[in-house]
Amino acid sequence: MRVVIAEDNALLREGIVLLLRSAGHEVVAVVGSGPEILPALLEHRPDAAVLDVRMPPDFRDEGLRAAREAREKIPGLPVLVLSQYVEESYASELLQGGASGVGYLLKDRVGRVDEFLDALERVAAGGTALDPEVVSELLTHRRDTPLDSLTPREREVLKLMAEGHDNGTIAKLLVVTERAVSKHIGNVFLKLGLPPSDTGHRRVLAVLAYLNAPRA
Repeated sequence: MRVVIAEDNALLREGIVLLLRSAGHEVVAVVGSGPEILPALLEHRPDAAVLDVRMPPDFRDEGLRAAREAREKIPGLPVLVLSQYVEESYASELLQGGASGVGYLLKDRVGRVDEFLDALERVAAGGTALDPEVVSELLTHRRDTPLDSLTPREREVLKLMAEGHDNGTIAKLLVVTERAVSKHIGNVFLKLGLPPSDTGHRRVLAVLAYLNAPRA
């Protein structure tokens, strides 16, 4: 996999480079400021990009803005965004920017090598990878919505779906059968008023888009 990295923290940046190279991936460009991101992505057109949200010069949302602009110019460009803190708005903006190949992880997750690499590979394959803490925030901060009608088990399944896990993985994590997971997913979609399909990453984005929709 060819990867572009944008991170202003030199120590973390070099750590990600070593991690990816050790896993057999090719780092084609490394940048340390917001204005450098888009040119690097357009030049190298990588298989995936790992971008810090807050970059010089203003340390606001340079990485996120570059990600959205790059995905407009390179449709479907897989982007994994890293953030120091949970910011619901970042996840919402990523979801609004495209229907596949997006991820949002807290930087602490990089230290969990297997989880980080798994997330990057899911994103590169066109799937989603949202940090469990971000998903928890999305779920707990929605009041008076159809989410209230979900059973505890259905909420567990929805949370794992939102993190990007497939049915088989969800079944293993919850110690149930895949058939049971499929049934729970069908119930989730039914209660949220969404198409009762449980296949593909679109199910995750459809649910998250619903959770992020403005309330009346």
